[in-house]
Amino acid sequence: MTASLLAGAVGCVGDEGTSTADEKSVAAEKLCGGAVSAEAGKALKVITGSTRFEESGETSTVAHAAEKVIGAFSPPGAGSSGEDGDICRIYTPVGTPGDELRVTWHLSYRGPGDANPASKFTPLDMGEWAGTAPDEAFIGFACRSEKLAGSAQTAGHIRIGVGRTGMPQEAEGDVEALRRAYATVTHSVSRAMAEQLGCDGEAGLEPQPSLDPA
Repeated sequence: MTASLLAGAVGCVGDEGTSTADEKSVAAEKLCGGAVSAEAGKALKVITGSTRFEESGETSTVAHAAEKVIGAFSPPGAGSSGEDGDICRIYTPVGTPGDELRVTWHLSYRGPGDANPASKFTPLDMGEWAGTAPDEAFIGFACRSEKLAGSAQTAGHIRIGVGRTGMPQEAEGDVEALRRAYATVTHSVSRAMAEQLGCDGEAGLEPQPSLDPA
């Protein structure tokens, strides 16, 4: 889930020096139905080099994704492997060089247990388990909520992921800054999802991301 998106052509510039891309773009805080905090917006600039982005679609929101999670949740049956889906895609403005990021969710009925993430991930102390790399990050958390029928007995285990799309490619730039940036964006979306689901105690996710290695 790594690689940069092919650069586009330079956008047209109007009489007052404002590009068409800028006119149709939005700030990071408008992305994914408001799931990106101001701090996460700064992190997106580290990742993409941009402060403006293509507007998210009407259903490309954390609220819409939360409804999908709620609809998918049921007491686990034998061999149940859970469900997954997209929350949104993040694009730099049309006509500008940049990236495409995919923001996803995964629902399961079992916690991480002894599972180990790929070696490229630096473990972080957030939620049940979390990891970050120069091109993606994930945070998993347990949710018990009135919106998830039966979760008082069997919690829903939700993993949020943020990463580049396309073919694998070596990360460029400050690798540690990229690790921290991906973790910050993923934490923001995870908190937004926990809030939308009404998870008890906000699923144990603190207001600020924990970016030091666990």
